[in-house]
Formats: sequence, C-alpha cells, structure tokens
Amino acid sequence: MKKTILLIHTGGTISMAMSAEGAVMPNTENPLMKESNKLASLADIIEIEAFNLPSPHITPKEMLQLRHVMMEQIMSQQIDGVVITHGTDTLEETAYFLELTTNLAIPIVLTGAMRSSNELGADGIYNLVEAVRVAVDDEARDKGVLVVMNDEVHLAVNTTKTSTSSVNTFQSPQYGPIGLITKSRILFHHAPIRRQYVEVDNLSKRVAMLKVYAGMEEDLLDVVLACKYDGVVLEGLGQGNVPPSVVKGIESLIQRDIPVILVSRCFNGIAEGVYGYVGGGKMLEDLGAIFATGINGQKARLKLLIGLNTTGSPLNLKDFFL
Repeated sequence: MKKTILLIHTGGTISMAMSAEGAVMPNTENPLMKESNKLASLADIIEIEAFNLPSPHITPKEMLQLRHVMMEQIMSQQIDGVVITHGTDTLEETAYFLELTTNLAIPIVLTGAMRSSNELGADGIYNLVEAVRVAVDDEARDKGVLVVMNDEVHLAVNTTKTSTSSVNTFQSPQYGPIGLITKSRILFHHAPIRRQYVEVDNLSKRVAMLKVYAGMEEDLLDVVLACKYDGVVLEGLGQGNVPPSVVKGIESLIQRDIPVILVSRCFNGIAEGVYGYVGGGKMLEDLGAIFATGINGQKARLKLLIGLNTTGSPLNLKDFFL
C-alpha cells in the first residue's frame, strides 16, 4: 500500500524559469504543480502551495505560516510524510525553524534546486523525486527535519549552503550527511541523539545578528540597544572572542536583560568560553553571554527568536542553547 505524502510548495529557484535575457524569475504558475504525475509511482500525493516566494523574501513569519499550514493538513487527514520545496538561500533556516517548532515522528523533508526549471541540467525534478523517496522510507522516521539535495540526506540542524551555484551546495560541516541516496535505496548511517521542541504561536520579539571583525566599532551594539532589539547573536572570532572595543556594549546589553548569544564565524568547530583576556570568550561568559553549541549564526538567531517567543513559561536560554 502506497504512503500518502503532503507536498507543499513555497517558491524558489526550483519553481522559477530563466528568461531570454538570462534573468531567473518566478513564474505566475509554479511549474512543479504539473509534475506530480512523476511521483505517482512513489506515493499518493496531496499537493498544495503555501506561497510562491523567492527564498530571500521569506521571513520567520512565513516560516511560522508554513508550519501552521503543514500542521493543519496533518491534523485533518492521514499523512505519512511531508515534502517541502523551497528556495535554497534560506532553506536551511526554514528547515531549522521547523525542526525546533514541530515534534513529529513522520519525515519532514525540504528540497530545492540550484538551476531553474528550464535551464540545461535542471535539478529540481530530480531532487523532488529523491525527497519523496526519502519521505516514504521507514528509516526516515524519527530523525527530525531533513534536507535532501544532490543524492544526500542532511539534518536541518547541521546543514548549510556552502556554494553560491554548485548543485552540491548543501553540506554538513564536521558531521557530513546522515544518509546517501542511490538508484535503489536510501542508506542512513547515523541519526540524531537529541531533538528540541518549542511551542510558538507568534513572533513579536526581534533578534539582531552581527558578524564580529577585527577592529569592530563599539557603537554598533549601541544601535542594537537604541533600536530596541530583544536579543542579539554575535558571530565571534575563533572560539567566540571579540575585540576589546565591543565588550562594554555587550556588558550594557546583558545588564538590561537583553541576551547576547555567541557563535563562531569559523566554518568548523564549537564556540565556547576559553580565553580570559579582555574580549575573550571566558570573560564574556562570566559577564553572562551564552554560547550556542554546534550551530551557525543564522540558526542561532532563529533559535533565540523562537526561545524569546515561546508559548507559556519563559525558557532558560542557557539550557536551551546547550
């Protein structure tokens, strides 16, 4: 008996076409909506369009909307898995948002394309078929939100876009993919040992993110305070260090109960409080800064946003970011 897969389209390159002038643009009608017949042999497909947006236009509000659309469908009928097509620029952020705000055993799989639907070597349909194959696989259950691109399966918590144009753009630094897709099977070789879930109904709080650099000006954190952000994520140097010039600004934010989350701007490794000099991670930790474990800046920003907007009792943010 075939499984039932909910297929949700959100836009992105996978649904776009290249014009005669060479500009990749959204279509008035998503071309993928005509391709569900290619999936009929794999599953019974329930196909809907949540919205049709280039992924740079997607904000956390659209991510929350997508979650609501998905959950409404799942609660109203028997669904064995979900596949979401999405633009690649912010795909990892939507995937991570859904990872933190859903608590389902069924597979949730995001996929996209690096080449538009009418380009030579278009990868959209291929990735979509592979995503559905993963979503119907029994081994994909209880693994959290997944990203399927270019014959690989990645965890939402680990994967990131690493190339502006390569079809092999999605990688999971340090950890690698959790599964490989062959012509005949899906081979999973590891699974997450811990998942987190937070109930969120709205996103009224605001979180800023700044990349730290040599000689960073001290007044930048004054702007965060003046614009009344509710939290800030800093992509620090090395293991989570900053220039001495911004320490006062960090201390000022923390004294006002505005959480400061530190990650590393490095591609690999984990940020933690090690160095005790002025601006060193240990000093910042002693001031009250919180280190995010194993995620990049954009995901730490989403995590803080979700943590600040959680429904019910406030979270212990330090524990939340462990």
